Amino acid sequence: MRPTVAKITIAVLAILLALSKSVPAHAQSATAVPLQPFADQVRQLESTLSFLGQPLAPKDQDAINSAFANPDPQVAVAQAAAVLDRYVLAIVTINAESRVGVERGSAPPDLIQDGTRIFLVKVINQAGVTAHLALESPNSGKVYVQSDNNPEPPQKLTNADVVERWADISTYDKPPFDVRLSGLALEYRLLLISSRDAGQRSARISFNVGQGTREVGSLNEITVLFNAAPARVIALHVLDELGNPTMASFTFRDSLDRIYPNPAKRLAPDFFFQPQVYRANGESISLPPGSYTVAVTGGPEYIAEERQFSVDSDGPKQLSFQLKRWIDPAKYGWYSGDHHIHAAGCAHYENPSEGVTPDDMDRQVRGEHLNVGCVLTWGPCYYYQKRYFRGRQDDPASKPNQLLHYDLEVSGFPSSHAGHLVLLNLKDQDYPGTKRIEDWPTWDLPILRWGKSQGALVGFAHSGWGLEVKSDALPSFEIPGYDGIGANEYIVDVTYPDTVDFISAGDTPYPWELNMWYQTLNVGFRTRISGETDFPCIYDSRVGEGRAYGKVEGALTYASWMDAIQAGRTYVSDGRSHLMDFAVNGSPLGVSDSEVRLAAAGKVHVEVNAAAYLGPQPDQKVRALPYDEKPYWSLERARIGDSRKVPVEVIVNGIAAARQEIVADGTVQKLDFDVPIEQSSWIAVRILPSSHTNPIFVLVDGKPIRSSRRSAEWCLAGVNQCWTQKAPKISAAELPEAQKAYDHARETYEQLIKECKTE
Repeated sequence: MRPTVAKITIAVLAILLALSKSVPAHAQSATAVPLQPFADQVRQLESTLSFLGQPLAPKDQDAINSAFANPDPQVAVAQAAAVLDRYVLAIVTINAESRVGVERGSAPPDLIQDGTRIFLVKVINQAGVTAHLALESPNSGKVYVQSDNNPEPPQKLTNADVVERWADISTYDKPPFDVRLSGLALEYRLLLISSRDAGQRSARISFNVGQGTREVGSLNEITVLFNAAPARVIALHVLDELGNPTMASFTFRDSLDRIYPNPAKRLAPDFFFQPQVYRANGESISLPPGSYTVAVTGGPEYIAEERQFSVDSDGPKQLSFQLKRWIDPAKYGWYSGDHHIHAAGCAHYENPSEGVTPDDMDRQVRGEHLNVGCVLTWGPCYYYQKRYFRGRQDDPASKPNQLLHYDLEVSGFPSSHAGHLVLLNLKDQDYPGTKRIEDWPTWDLPILRWGKSQGALVGFAHSGWGLEVKSDALPSFEIPGYDGIGANEYIVDVTYPDTVDFISAGDTPYPWELNMWYQTLNVGFRTRISGETDFPCIYDSRVGEGRAYGKVEGALTYASWMDAIQAGRTYVSDGRSHLMDFAVNGSPLGVSDSEVRLAAAGKVHVEVNAAAYLGPQPDQKVRALPYDEKPYWSLERARIGDSRKVPVEVIVNGIAAARQEIVADGTVQKLDFDVPIEQSSWIAVRILPSSHTNPIFVLVDGKPIRSSRRSAEWCLAGVNQCWTQKAPKISAAELPEAQKAYDHARETYEQLIKECKTE
């Protein structure tokens, strides 16, 4: 035997001997791993599996928790690894020379047709390599999507190629996982496998960590014989409460709590970051044999239904559902809308399609039964998504009472540091004289003025960011940092008449949003609030988590809903409570400038139609959360004790002046209050933190509202603090004009301090 061949043979035998003793070797490797980083990685693994719709079995989660409680770190690592090994399809060993060997794990090779299963890859990293763990398989087909960025035609495949490429096989390298290995001696990665076909299919899967890292021969490759359970296509018959065909939200889970279709490999119109999918009447779902639970809803105005069913070779062929409303505000003339949702960026797909289409977003709006969905083009994918902007025309996907309209958020632009802006009902989407985002102004006031010059409705997004304070008191006189992207420069812009129409509420902690608003109302400004979700950035669970309900006379149009927001003929809500037809002395909200005039101080009569819906049992998980953790607005937080009651409060100048409790059983209840008014004041009604009306302004003896000197002083201090944060980021060319605007705001508040006679 030649020396070279002898060396290779000896090397191969040594590797085979090591692999034949794989279990003891793995156990020894596990005990050499430090517990803290290993446990941190396992927790990330658990949360990601849950997010991807295939959580570890409860008994295995319990076993891992017990393992990490073991006082011996080495035993703790070994025990937790033994649990995870049950899910391992491939064991990758990177030896001290960075050579890669692969062997089969103990996970059953079970797949589903037209679906995805998730396995673990166990990586024993003896070399501490931090390269990318690359996967290759001749059986994995690549999905080709032709776009402007990828115009080349796809490679022509033979019939044999199509047969062989029956799977989509990939590792999951998205956060919290890094593309690169950590370098830890033992770690686990996620392996996602989707099957086009049913039945037995074979796949060759290999791993490497770069050129020259493959082991001798084919030891870096395994061949696995999979068995894919056939999927049954089940038609869905979906009707609304009136018996009309509709769309609904469906979350399908099997007996192991796995979600279908698995989110990991979803493509639009199904979004991978949501557990639910949206299906219209006549559409379908594919499920393999098994037992299932499906949760069905049409959004917060509906009573969710949960149903169990089984799938086998005989059926079912169809599942039928009829949604049940607990309230329909549109019957009373109040139409819901979310003025801040996105089709690109954050949780969305960005490549290769540069976000998603209007049809994909329309499915979200219809599935949550919003009447108006405002899709805002913004920084990410701006140049691609702006093609969907149609000026003041609704998107063609719109339907009666379900409008989809594209507008603009000034976010990811040079002025973003000063506060993100929402511009609605625009005629033109491009700032004059600009060709790129980078050409736009570096502060907010010029953009607001430009928006108003074309008749747009303008305001601030996610208002609470940058306005954090330590207390949840309302109002709070602590000066926030003004160091975020919420309604920061609003404190300056509001001093210019007819410049800011609204600030947004519903998607940041309510004390931070409302405090800014209350303070400026207290010194006589009349900015309105409107509800938003900032989907899928702040909330990616669903659109309409934050809503504005606008009173519209006659047929709903985008323009009529905009008019309602501008007039303040709206209330903000999470959709689970409602404050309709608020009036003071018989004068309705949003009529005659929302003004009521009194000759002298005295009592006013307040009325509102209130409704709310809570389940009989409290959701302790939500109730235990601090106010600065999502969900920020939730009726569950308003629940009184363990009852089904919630408080309805009348607010005068930011202070609760009267209160009644209602049972949150879905019934509409007319409430009446008599409230003393000593000076010109603003009045609103709220169920905190679930819904809040816009204000009605009560003017006594014709005098303006100057209800709080402390609020005026707070505003002045806010201008000074805001300047320290924003001035360094305003361009040198624009800085003198910005300085004038801030000085104007200071002078305005100094005058208001003089005019406010009460603390």
